[in-house]
Amino acid sequence: MTTKHKFFESLSLFLVIICLIAFSVIGLHLSPLVPILVSLAFIIFWARWKKFSWQTIHLGIEEGIQTGIVPILIFILIGALIASWIAAGIIPAMMVVGFKLLRIDFFIPASFVVCAIVGTSIGSAFTTVSTIGLALLGMGVSLGFNPPLVSGAIISGAVFGDKMSPLSDTTNLAAAIAEVDLFSHIKNMMWTTVPAFILSLIAFFLFGRANHPAVTTNTVKELSSVLTTNFSIGWWSFLPILFMVVCSIKKIPAIATLLLNICLSLTLVKITNPKTSLQQLVQMIESGYISKTGSKTIDTLLTRGGISSMMGAVSLILVTLALGGLLMKFEIIQHLMAPITKKLTSATRLITATILAGFLANIMIGEQYLSIILPGNAMKPAFKQSNVQSLSLSRALEDAGTVLNCLIPWGVSGTFMANTLGVPTLSYLPFTFFVLLCPILSILSGVTNIGIQYKEEPKPTNSPLVSTGTNQ
Repeated sequence: MTTKHKFFESLSLFLVIICLIAFSVIGLHLSPLVPILVSLAFIIFWARWKKFSWQTIHLGIEEGIQTGIVPILIFILIGALIASWIAAGIIPAMMVVGFKLLRIDFFIPASFVVCAIVGTSIGSAFTTVSTIGLALLGMGVSLGFNPPLVSGAIISGAVFGDKMSPLSDTTNLAAAIAEVDLFSHIKNMMWTTVPAFILSLIAFFLFGRANHPAVTTNTVKELSSVLTTNFSIGWWSFLPILFMVVCSIKKIPAIATLLLNICLSLTLVKITNPKTSLQQLVQMIESGYISKTGSKTIDTLLTRGGISSMMGAVSLILVTLALGGLLMKFEIIQHLMAPITKKLTSATRLITATILAGFLANIMIGEQYLSIILPGNAMKPAFKQSNVQSLSLSRALEDAGTVLNCLIPWGVSGTFMANTLGVPTLSYLPFTFFVLLCPILSILSGVTNIGIQYKEEPKPTNSPLVSTGTNQ
């Protein structure tokens, strides 16, 4: 089969899968799990029709799932962490402090900034959302803000931190794939990240003002009183937070950090509530914390967590990774991306192609790391042959591969965010301003030449907006 035929066959398969999932999720408002399972069956039947062996099919599934083993284990541990942090009074303590410090007029933009600071400090969007993000969501909903809007601010800030932190695994991965210095990569990302941050901050301020709830001082005092009465809150409540920051600075792996933090939190539960039995602790870790404060608002917000709460997300991720593994094994994605890398000479084309490749990989595979690795390896030769420095490649990989995964309902990050915050991906998507702006500003950077570094000064062209490399 010719390369052209392989491309059109791969494109046909891609369109069938996307139409099936899009119609089910967007049109019928179904969970993506079953549509993706049907898509998996469709690819398997196609593979058998093409005479691929069952051994090859199984190997593709195994290779796909293998890339998500560590994130899946992290998901499970975060479920346990959320339950232990609520029981130990850590999340309630953050809510109480937040009620005292954050003004309602600036709550939405402040949530964005706080999550950006925390995310940059610890280098993990998942940890940021499941800790300080969960507390901010509880505050926002208690105050009467729209949950998708609050979630959008939290996720935008967390993604900013994950993108810009030298402690982030995706930041290090993008720099490594493009073969550039880590801190040069972070500095170069500011060309798109800083404008996206400022525009997002303005948008969150305007939307926060437009959705300002009618909350009295007494309401805030009542919520704080419920929390302080039903949870043991004191200076010790912030020890697990400090411990997590120290672990991040010391570059202790996420799994070890979470395990140690869960142990510390459970110790605090036992110290502050000596009557808590081992059976109760185990039940809480497995099934989640059940809040019984008598306040419907607080109980709804703080009854969550536990390993079982993550099993729905885990099942979706497993099926998605299996589908992505088959698409990789049968080179369907590779055939789709091959035409993108051809005839790329200008910064505009190179960056736009990288953004589109990252978006395509996120949709097809649903895995953040592969959405950086696959487009990075595909586009690297084109950047090396052009006059554009590879720093533009690493930045484009972050602006698409890293940030867009949280907008994919079946993606690893999108599944985690929706499951942790209890807000569907498509509901918070319109409010993730920072995430939506990053790929747009990245493409504009290529079009306008702002923030583009060349190996040599580009030659003048007829168009002031497009520069062509000189090393062709």
